[in-house]
Amino acid sequence: MIQIHCSAILFDMDGVLINSTPAAARVWRNWALEHHFDPEEVVTGSHGRPSIVTVRKYMPHADHEAENRIVERREMEDLEGVVAIPGARELLEHLPENRWTIVTSATRPLAEVRLRAAGVPIPEKLVTSNDIRNGKPHPEPYQKAAASLGFPAKDCLVVEDVPAGIQAGLAAGTRVIALTTTCDAEVLRRAKATWVLKDCSGIAVVAGPALTLKLADGI
Repeated sequence: MIQIHCSAILFDMDGVLINSTPAAARVWRNWALEHHFDPEEVVTGSHGRPSIVTVRKYMPHADHEAENRIVERREMEDLEGVVAIPGARELLEHLPENRWTIVTSATRPLAEVRLRAAGVPIPEKLVTSNDIRNGKPHPEPYQKAAASLGFPAKDCLVVEDVPAGIQAGLAAGTRVIALTTTCDAEVLRRAKATWVLKDCSGIAVVAGPALTLKLADGI
């Protein structure tokens, strides 16, 4: 096992702490079909990015804010199958409250609804798409999250599941654990993830005054 030290852990939400992929895919697939777009392309491209980015890409001349509210409402209503990722709740239970937070491309209302549905605690310093100007793969979300906890980003550890999130963490100066919950291991390695694991069950907290983690053998 690999043992590492960090000041804080910055978790992505969907695909890292909770599994909302089936619900999100249903919403985006139906939206794409309604507007005559390729549903598989839309679903794949929506992973790890604020929903309004997808709306702007496919409907450049629409009222983006209004269309995004429609998508968000549908995502908040479809919670079937939204559950915690294996090992996620157990990992969070062993972390000090002031040493972790969540950084998600979802809006704050959607993030809170999904976290409650999955039984995952909502951190005080939650960072959502409502709190930033530039979404992943820009480093701003992870830079802001690290600053909110009072640590330099370079001393933090990011846990992600898609290339856009990995790129955001690396650009912010963090090390990145990538989970194979959404993408194949090779895709995550090509995105330059520092470590690749199956899910949160491969991360354990070592008792002691410093924040020390043990990682299972990588994939």
